[in-house]
Amino acid sequence: MNKYALIGHPLGHSMSPLIHEKLFALSGISNVSYELVDIAPEDLPESKELIKSFRGLNVTIPHKQNVIPFMDELGESAERYNSVNCISNDNGKLTGYNTDCDGFLMSAEKLPISENVVVLGCGGVGRMMAIETALHGGKLTLAVIPQDVKNAQVLMAEILSKCSEASVRIADIATLDESFDLIVNATPVGMYPKVDNCAVSDSLIEKCGSVFDAVYNPTETLLMKKARSQGKTAVGGASMLVYQAVKAHEIWYGGKFETEDIDKIIKSVEESVNAMNK
Repeated sequence: MNKYALIGHPLGHSMSPLIHEKLFALSGISNVSYELVDIAPEDLPESKELIKSFRGLNVTIPHKQNVIPFMDELGESAERYNSVNCISNDNGKLTGYNTDCDGFLMSAEKLPISENVVVLGCGGVGRMMAIETALHGGKLTLAVIPQDVKNAQVLMAEILSKCSEASVRIADIATLDESFDLIVNATPVGMYPKVDNCAVSDSLIEKCGSVFDAVYNPTETLLMKKARSQGKTAVGGASMLVYQAVKAHEIWYGGKFETEDIDKIIKSVEESVNAMNK
């Protein structure tokens, strides 16, 4: 039996088993297991043999950078972000990948990331979304709170080092009031249980073309509700969660999936999240 797992700490409730079990089933793979393996940070240095006992792994916080020394090779995306969230074990050879960027790009495929884009927040997932936006030719505004300006400046320098032709600037999220083709929320604002919070003003939402919100709980944030009420396209974080898993299955064994099947899994994740909140 091929074993797969998610490693991190603390893991708590995770959608990963539901998503990956459905993807294995779609691929007709039954002789397989997927489990959650909680590894405390202090135990990670002694966990290489445990990691090598799995055919493939997903990696979440706080191990995305600390597993890198275990890797025999890094994929281009993992090198770009110095972060590994997917590991493939090919007869003992460990290769690390970053599929978060694939999840973002695949779920935002129909959104205008190559146009005038504002990314709210600059840490973690925001860094990745900002860099991908710049690499895809987007005119990028990094909108942050005052205490994050220095982090935004570091990120802007990183973006320009990777793409010297990039158009990027920094703005105060509280005073931002202009037109954008796309708002990307990479902050936790609006996340359960504080579902009545919205990261930006109503005026900014009115002036935007569409919305991508990395938050997946709730499945429809207040930001998304406000955008949709105005007839705008709004994509939530559940799709990114599923698509980064889809990319992992492509890496692990060449899995191929139909869009309608992926949409069903996204719906299942959203239903599970909604049931969990009741």
